[in-house]
Amino acid sequence: MISMIKQTPFYAHWALVLALTLLGSVIASAQDFDGPASTMDPTSSQASYTDTIESLEEPLYSPFIERYVLDELKTLRSEMAAQKHELMQQILDREHNSVDRAVAYSTDTVTYFFYLIAGVSSILVIMGWSSMRDVQKRIQVAAEGRVTKLIDVYETRLEKLERVVKQKTQHIEENREEIERTQDIQALWLRAGQENSPAQKIALYDEILKHNAQDVEALTYKAHSVLQLDEPQWAANLCTQALDIDAENSQAHYQLARAYCTMGYSDEAIQSLQRAIHFTESYRAELGSDEALKPMASLPEFQKLLSNA
Repeated sequence: MISMIKQTPFYAHWALVLALTLLGSVIASAQDFDGPASTMDPTSSQASYTDTIESLEEPLYSPFIERYVLDELKTLRSEMAAQKHELMQQILDREHNSVDRAVAYSTDTVTYFFYLIAGVSSILVIMGWSSMRDVQKRIQVAAEGRVTKLIDVYETRLEKLERVVKQKTQHIEENREEIERTQDIQALWLRAGQENSPAQKIALYDEILKHNAQDVEALTYKAHSVLQLDEPQWAANLCTQALDIDAENSQAHYQLARAYCTMGYSDEAIQSLQRAIHFTESYRAELGSDEALKPMASLPEFQKLLSNA
């Protein structure tokens, strides 16, 4: 679940809010077990909360909460996509209204211009300044020049507006495709978490890698499933690919150490374990219980790693 939230930073704050809600539930449950907090001093109350939480025999949440979080994230994404689409539609409608008003304004301007020219020409004819034919030619030339200039100006504006609309449409389409791809990847991770067969898990991880070949987490989880099928060389190659993408990925170093240990390369396995522990100290606690590392249990270097736990 944590890995899926990392892949969707846009909604990380929602996940944080839900996590804080779960933490509040745990504290409230601890208060129910220990009685009112106002009757105890802070030090004893904190210790009591710690003892109560450590004595729990089952989690205070269920898989339905995780499913609820995923559904909420999916709903939020859908709503944000719909709001973005609605906002773009409103922007386009406003741009179209602006163009309509501009065209109406230009039409009125040209009409008034014709009226003005007609009045002036009538006065000129009456006063004998020029013949009617000369007046008509001058009016035609002036009107055509003004109309041509207006047409050029608004054609330029319409071209700019069309380019903006195309860019916004392309951006919306890219976001929609990204949302669909993310939803597909999340569905594959859920299925992989529910599968018990390593072969089925490998097939699902391959589907995830088709969407994103640079997914380090998918490569490391696939390497773990491959080790369950007793294919250490394949697992080592997968871990090497993951480390080429992210050289500081502690999980990839740990899985590579398990693969080396299975193949009998103890020195390489110890070095990979040291790198994994260097980046993530919590892996040290797993050394004694990992069956894949049992062949190195008697090595001094391995015992040294255990003694530092």
